Formats: sequence, structure tokens, C-alpha cells
Amino acid sequence: MAQRSGMSYFGQGFDLITTKGLKRFVFVPLTINLLLFSVAFYFLIGQIEVGVNYITGLIPDFLGWLKTSITFLLWPLAVISILLSFALLFGTLANWIAAPFNGLLAEKVERHLTGQSLGDEGLMAIIKDIPRTMGREVTKFIYYLPRAIGFLLLFFILPVVGQVLWFLFGAWMMAIQYCDYPFDNHKVPFATMRSHLGNRKGLSYPFGIAVNVMAMIPIINFLVMPVAICGATAMWVNEYRDDVLSPRVSAG
Repeated sequence: MAQRSGMSYFGQGFDLITTKGLKRFVFVPLTINLLLFSVAFYFLIGQIEVGVNYITGLIPDFLGWLKTSITFLLWPLAVISILLSFALLFGTLANWIAAPFNGLLAEKVERHLTGQSLGDEGLMAIIKDIPRTMGREVTKFIYYLPRAIGFLLLFFILPVVGQVLWFLFGAWMMAIQYCDYPFDNHKVPFATMRSHLGNRKGLSYPFGIAVNVMAMIPIINFLVMPVAICGATAMWVNEYRDDVLSPRVSAG
């Protein structure tokens, strides 16, 4: 089998969300993403306008040309900065809310790709698994928060370098966030999952970069969550599943 890239797996996610039998499981993550992103983006754009108007209001009227120049400079910088932060921060919030349904979607995609059931299915299985699922999200958040604070400080202290590092950190976290669903469906410990992704950075970072970039594109960003879950599950099935589960079978 020819080696595939992380970006190609993300692209496969677009095909999988339209697959018969999977589309209904895409609905809940898609709806949650749509609502949160719409409200958040509307609010943030309004805040950008307030901020830009405040800064330009400090400039005397006789320097009108400077006001215009600064406005044209600040808007793209502010939008790019907001979109970089938006993709990770609000994506994290959406994943918290939709976590049980995201795990179910990953389970159905894996079953579609392998033809093998993972065990209990249905609404009651989701409800019973909520405490464990949310506990996993807390573990991810604890891993994320101190690192996010550090990179955000760099983001403001060294704007250009900080933006690059924040983007790369976001790509890593996107890979962790979405690849974790199929790993977690098999009760693979969080640290073990991170180790596997870290050993395959050539897969992890391109996948996360694809998610990051698409999350910054209006309209398309509404689809990012279900597409990324489907793509990450396809990557799990083809690249990680046998290596992770085989030792368990041998040990059993």
C-alpha cells in the first residue's frame, strides 16, 4: 500500500460524511459546530470593529490618511489573529459539547471501514459512556491549557514567530483532538495515544494543519468537526489500529 499523507486522510473525511449509513451520525456534530461557530464569529467580528475604531479614534482628525492606512493594516491582522485563535479555542468548546456524539461517529466510521462492531451501540450506550468521555475531554484540556497559555504569550510578545508557533501548536492539538476519538473508543490511554501520534509526526502535523486551515475558511469551517473525525478514524484504521491493538491480542 502506498504511503498516504495526513492531509489525504482529512480529504477522505469529506467523502465519508456523505456515505450512506453515516450521514445521520454526522448531523449532531455538524449542527453543534454550525451554531457555535456562527454565534462566535458574529460576536468576534463585532469586537474587531470596536477595537479598530477605538485605536483609530486616538489619531487626530488632521491625520486622516494615517487613520485609513492603520485601518487597512489592522483589519487583516486582527482577522488572521482571531481566526488562528478561533479555530482552536472554539473548536475545543464545540468538541466538549459534542464529545459523546463524536465518539459515536468515529465508531460508526470504523465499523464502515472494517466491517467490525466495537460493541455496545445506540443512545443508551452513549448516555452510559458520558462520564468517561467527558473525563477524557478534561484530560485533553489539562494537557492543552498550560501549553496554550505559553504559546499565547509568545503570540503577543513575538507576533510573527508567535503566530507560526501558535499555528503549529494548533495543528498538533487538532491531531490530538480528533485522532483521540477512535483511540478512545478502544480505551487506549491518552498518553499512549499521544506517543503514537508523536512517533508519526509526518502524519499528525499535516492532518492537523489541514484541519487548522479549513477551520479558518468561512462556510467550510462548519464541516470541519465531522470531516476531521471521519478522516482521523480512517487514519486510525489504516495507520495505527493494527499496531496498537495487536499487542493487546497477543497479551490476551
